[in-house]
Amino acid sequence: MVAFVLYLFIPGVLILAQWFELLFVNGIGAPYNTGTIIYMVLLVSLIVWGVKYTVQKKKILANTIILGLAVMLIGYSSYALIMIRSIANPPMDQNNPDNVFSLLSYLNRDQYGSTPLLYGQYYNAPLDTENPYSKGSANYVERNGKYEIADYKQSANYDSRFMTFFPRMYSSTPDHVKEYQSWANIKGTPIQVTNREGESQRVMKPTFMENLSFFFSYQINWMYWRYFMWNFSGRQNDNQGYGDILNGNWITGFNFLDSMRLGDQNHLPKTLANNRGKNKYYMLPLILGLLGLFFQVNAGLKGKQDFWVVMALFIMTGLAILVFLNQEPLQPRERDYAYAGSFYAFAIWIGLGVLSLYQLLNKVSPAKTSAILATALSLVAVPCVMADQNWDDHDRSGRYTTRDLGRDYLESCAPNAIIFTNGDNDTFPLWYAQMVEGVRTDVRVCNLSYFQTDWYVDQMKRKAYESDPLPIKFEHNQYLQGTRDVIYVLDQIKRPVNLKEAMDFVRSDDPGTKLQQADNASFIPSKQLFYPVDKTAVLANNVIDPKDADKIVPQMEIKLTGNYVTKDELMILDMIANNNWKRPIYFAITVGREKYLNLQDYFQTEGFAYRLVPVKTPSSGGQVGGIRTDVMYNNIINKFKWGNMNDPKVYLDENNIRMSMNVRNSFVKLANGLLDQGKRDSAIAVLDRCNELVPDKKVTYNYFNLLMVESYYRAAHTLVKNATTDSLSIGANIFPSAAIKGNEVAKVMARNCEEELKYYFTLEPRFRALVQDELQRSFYIMRELSNLSEHYGEKVLSDEIATRLNNLLSIYQPELAGQGLKK
Repeated sequence: MVAFVLYLFIPGVLILAQWFELLFVNGIGAPYNTGTIIYMVLLVSLIVWGVKYTVQKKKILANTIILGLAVMLIGYSSYALIMIRSIANPPMDQNNPDNVFSLLSYLNRDQYGSTPLLYGQYYNAPLDTENPYSKGSANYVERNGKYEIADYKQSANYDSRFMTFFPRMYSSTPDHVKEYQSWANIKGTPIQVTNREGESQRVMKPTFMENLSFFFSYQINWMYWRYFMWNFSGRQNDNQGYGDILNGNWITGFNFLDSMRLGDQNHLPKTLANNRGKNKYYMLPLILGLLGLFFQVNAGLKGKQDFWVVMALFIMTGLAILVFLNQEPLQPRERDYAYAGSFYAFAIWIGLGVLSLYQLLNKVSPAKTSAILATALSLVAVPCVMADQNWDDHDRSGRYTTRDLGRDYLESCAPNAIIFTNGDNDTFPLWYAQMVEGVRTDVRVCNLSYFQTDWYVDQMKRKAYESDPLPIKFEHNQYLQGTRDVIYVLDQIKRPVNLKEAMDFVRSDDPGTKLQQADNASFIPSKQLFYPVDKTAVLANNVIDPKDADKIVPQMEIKLTGNYVTKDELMILDMIANNNWKRPIYFAITVGREKYLNLQDYFQTEGFAYRLVPVKTPSSGGQVGGIRTDVMYNNIINKFKWGNMNDPKVYLDENNIRMSMNVRNSFVKLANGLLDQGKRDSAIAVLDRCNELVPDKKVTYNYFNLLMVESYYRAAHTLVKNATTDSLSIGANIFPSAAIKGNEVAKVMARNCEEELKYYFTLEPRFRALVQDELQRSFYIMRELSNLSEHYGEKVLSDEIATRLNNLLSIYQPELAGQGLKK
């Protein structure tokens, strides 16, 4: 029934609507959606007639079927709101499902791709050499009053020797492949294949048992059973886990049981022990649920029938969904919410467990007493224990970090700016701030993940709120799906090419600007581009501080290192070419470097965003571009809000903690920029404010705080230039208070690392082997703290840290003793 509804009935209703739409729009020349409206009228009329007819003729089964289908259509009719909203062209209209073609794509989740379920390829399957791809259904787009075929869906055809029933390991992404091999301990069987170069190559095809091993170890155990036990046994912490013993596991609350699976749980470092997401239920909800399950099974015929109803709900909303999703490793977030229905079903058995407990007590006590005891015991054992354990990490009262940091990203931008973001978590808080609270509606938020689609480019070319359309010169037909999705980059011209000329070349429909051997694809004829800088426009639009006018470069050099650029990157280049510095262009600090187009040396940090400026500042030390200290100082100290980040009562979960790392990094970057300008007082104030906002007691000091320690030391000491070598050395300590603050941070970091190392070293060898990365990181931080404090003249602290580290090594790993000393 589920398969019928999911794969036949609902898609079939929409496919029929598509036929009507094509008939009336393409065939008769009617306006868009005419065929859809006529089809819906006919469908409703047919259902009404069918109901009346079957009632009159007393055809009970046919009447029941028609009513059942009608009720499903009524439920699905809520999707009409999606189309109605989309036709209204609101500022944010994901996928633009304004016709039946895009609506079916939306419902089928085509943008997320497809995964094989019952039959498919292994992750290392080569394409079939004779027929690598098959043409699928057409993708229709609106063009010139009709529906035209933009392109066809393509499906890959793989070497049949690498196909399998029930494929669980199918993703060829390198990181996923490594995880497959780890989870399933893949040895494989050798198969000789011919690679793209025509050479014979041996490929290790996974066995079906290894395929099932991944299914049971990762998909069932890690991606379902773990979540199930979170809810009914206990949870280690609320950090996302990837299969390690430190994060995201289920626990019972009994150390002797948990230690067998996860190592000693009694001496955890504070980073793990103080996590409020550590919830111990002592398996009481699980036990009560199992009592209810057995009670229902043994409750006679009616009880068994009811049991199978609940069991069907439990399986279909749990394991069946797991099989359907066929999840690959390294999910971007925990997926426990996908199986909530399964947990609800088990909660029914928990409720029946109270009756089971009553029956057990009734054998030794009166009915009334048994009822009272069963109720009291159940309340204390399950709801009360769970409320006590869960409240502190589920209570979000007072936590406004998401809202305020989204606002801060917008406030980082100059008026009428464009800010590029990447992904949902980066973008949704900014949209909320604009759409709900009306914050900085002059700024256009542009999500690069969506910018690869024609519907989103269309939206970016429309005015939204107070933001003008983006300066994109490409016309709709020139970036339509299937057109310029990928632009090849060739080195045909051995010299730099003007960016505007390159964009005009890509925009052209002249056959001479196309690659005949690649289906007439567009290309850029040089990997070296340049953009002449209009200095007058730069100064007129206040792009940089006027005192830096002499630093403006005559032209920006853009080096394209890859063999192609995607549609979003093409649009960025086009905007730069057409903007002439009229609108400020920013990249959010969370955008990955792969989207910088090698422009990072022209970035200027002004808050939580990098501004594109015509001043070249080579990136160094892991930091990107330059910094406008006056603007950033005003933003961070005076304008930004922090969502009660430092309130002791407010709990910061993993996502908030991850964001706090960016906050710390931004403060330290500003402090170093101020120090470069000789503004020690301001730099110290910035570092102090950072410690106030994100103290160790809220977010444990980690690797990034090494930069804070060094910044405090830099603020304290002068630099002395060697007259002979021109080298700089550490001079007098003119701000001893800053050095003391740096020492305090270093001591806390060293204490944290020492605590972590003690825990790692005391683990059994089989568990210690699983935490080598964490162990080496703590070891490295302690050694760096010792080196850093010695470099800045804090010899007492340096020797103390080195001694503590070597004492640890002498006790637990004598073969490494001495490596904790300064280099």
